[in-house]
Amino acid sequence: MTSVIFDLDGTLIDSLPDIHAAVNRLLASEGQAPMARAEAQSYVGDGAPVLIRRVMAARGMAMARHGELAARMVADYTARSSEETTVYPHVAEVLAALKADGCRLGICTNKPESATRAVLAELGLGQFFEVIVAGDTLPERKPDPTTPLLHAARLLGPGRAVFVGDSEVDARTAEAAALPFILFTEGYLRVPRHEISPVAEFSDYRELPALLNVGATAD
Repeated sequence: MTSVIFDLDGTLIDSLPDIHAAVNRLLASEGQAPMARAEAQSYVGDGAPVLIRRVMAARGMAMARHGELAARMVADYTARSSEETTVYPHVAEVLAALKADGCRLGICTNKPESATRAVLAELGLGQFFEVIVAGDTLPERKPDPTTPLLHAARLLGPGRAVFVGDSEVDARTAEAAALPFILFTEGYLRVPRHEISPVAEFSDYRELPALLNVGATAD
């Protein structure tokens, strides 16, 4: 039986509009100028604390306030995490088909668990996933492979596991965990494509079921 573990932001959902909006609400509350979407996107992928640290550094804000501002941003984002976020086309139907075929599905994300569960529920995706390992579920975050990704795989049970993601963080995580990595090309990759080596890639979710056979035989 195959376990399919998905990243969330940039892989299943286009969450950047709401993340960008939350960053700018935080900046406005601190009397700072808004940040362009492209700059905010360049800071996404390593979890909320790292995102806020990068935003603060870009604005020259005192790092002594990092914990306070990160907590405020996470609380604000969680409450409004699905206002502009959308599910990528065909995600729900493909997840339903994979479950019907006997695949076990999980999430491994650097997004905080409260925000992860909130957005999955709001967007109607929560029922598909047996396991959620989020950015604050464990002390380590991606790309550390020993806890987040492999922990998700262990929780899903014995058999082959494949990781589906959109970024260089996801690629490094899968490589370090020795799990096959399948790249969704429509997400938030921040490095040139040639710098990562997935076993397969796709731009349309309807292509994924056939590719899982490739991924499952690559380990």
